[in-house]
Amino acid sequence: MALNPSVQHFQTLITSFHPVVVIDTVEEERVQGLISAACADMQMTVFEWSIAQGLMRSPDSPDHRWQNEYSPPSAKRGQALPQTTEPLDMLRHIQDLSFKAIYWLKDFAPHLKDPVVARQFREVADQFSRNRSSLVISGTGHSLPPEIAHDVVYFDIKLPQPEELYGAVADVVRSLKGRVKVELSPEDIHTLVKALQGMTLSQTRKVVAYAALHDGKLNTDDVNRVLERKARVIHEEGLLDYFPSETNLAELGGFEGLKRWLGYAKVGFTPQARRYNLPAPKGILIVGIQGCGKSLAAKTIARQWNLPLLKLDAGRLYDKYIGESDKNFRRAVTMAETMSPCILWMDEIEKSMGQTSGEGDGGLSRRLFGYFLTWLQEKSQEIFVVATANDLSAIPPELLRKGRFDEIFFVDLPEADERHDILNIHLSRRQQGIDAFDLDELVIASEGFSGAEIEQAVITAHYRALYENRSANTTLLLEEIKRTVPLSVTRREDIQQLRAMARERFVTAR
Repeated sequence: MALNPSVQHFQTLITSFHPVVVIDTVEEERVQGLISAACADMQMTVFEWSIAQGLMRSPDSPDHRWQNEYSPPSAKRGQALPQTTEPLDMLRHIQDLSFKAIYWLKDFAPHLKDPVVARQFREVADQFSRNRSSLVISGTGHSLPPEIAHDVVYFDIKLPQPEELYGAVADVVRSLKGRVKVELSPEDIHTLVKALQGMTLSQTRKVVAYAALHDGKLNTDDVNRVLERKARVIHEEGLLDYFPSETNLAELGGFEGLKRWLGYAKVGFTPQARRYNLPAPKGILIVGIQGCGKSLAAKTIARQWNLPLLKLDAGRLYDKYIGESDKNFRRAVTMAETMSPCILWMDEIEKSMGQTSGEGDGGLSRRLFGYFLTWLQEKSQEIFVVATANDLSAIPPELLRKGRFDEIFFVDLPEADERHDILNIHLSRRQQGIDAFDLDELVIASEGFSGAEIEQAVITAHYRALYENRSANTTLLLEEIKRTVPLSVTRREDIQQLRAMARERFVTAR
């Protein structure tokens, strides 16, 4: 069973005199399953509390076997103990109980802002630290008073594993029996479950049920509906952006050296590599001039390897509350681990983990950096990290040491053959016949341009062509190129310095 390691870990915490366990999750169903599985084996009584219901013996408690299995669902919930709805009354009640038990308190953290409740909670926790009873607090966004936090241990329930997702899909199919037609082979079900990775069990049931009821069938077409919903769910979490491999249409001109290395690295994920005790590739760092395709390279890698792409935006990690930014980073990494194999794209990594001039951020950047280095070194999941950076001076030297990443690539301004490929790609995307353009003349005119600058010149030329109600051509595009002042001119000194540094330290992406 997928939860067995978690159950054993939870049991160890209880038997080793941890009086308070905090579980940061909205999935109360999985908390209940964890506590029930652990306590059934330990023969411990389980109580549940909420501000709405009060304290009651859990229907899944091992000593709650008197319940008639044919009784209605409402009866199985049991009756709340009198005068236990208020947090203070509940804590005083359980302090008077003499037997060993688990007390699951739902959304309890906000009540600890009351100093009287916090004081009573500390007295109960002190008593439980000697008799192996435990308080389990579930909910999200816990902010505990300092005097309580030192007694707390945090328990991490990861997102559902494939086995749990298979079970959730089976539950939906059973519940909709007779209403929908299932047209999925075992391979199709595997693809569906892979698409569901990264979602909670509740989200899984909802999205599968919606996809099935949409047209009365559950088939391969529903995988795309699941991916669309999954992208929205992950975006709503606010930490990661999700790009399914099926919708990734990125094309990269040039970068032959990088493409060649990626071809070698891909075999590191195969069983043959494991047979020779070869580790899976950890990731690469791409540094270089702005607009030259670093971000596009991340998308292209995901497309070529047919893997989902997760983008971690540094700006979303930071939170005004102490400890929340660290927690956000761990949540983002945990989600990526759950969705492996995948590509984790960390754009402009120097902005989140770069060197700061002092302790203006309270050491947050250094903490995130340390956590990232440890995770990158020890991760066992198949997550290939693509980190990009523009400002080398802001990158901590530890990150540039050989072995942190599998390779560090430098991206320079595109040469003539690369500019030819870039022009070809962007003109083809605008439904233009390449024969109508003199690519050789455009390649010469765009010397010193980045890929982004070339793309923008093509777009602007087409805007003008539409406005003037005529076809885009070489002359129009040349005029836009001549109007543009590229970075190679406006930041000539910075680019020369960057090239000099990269020539000695990094591998060219060409």
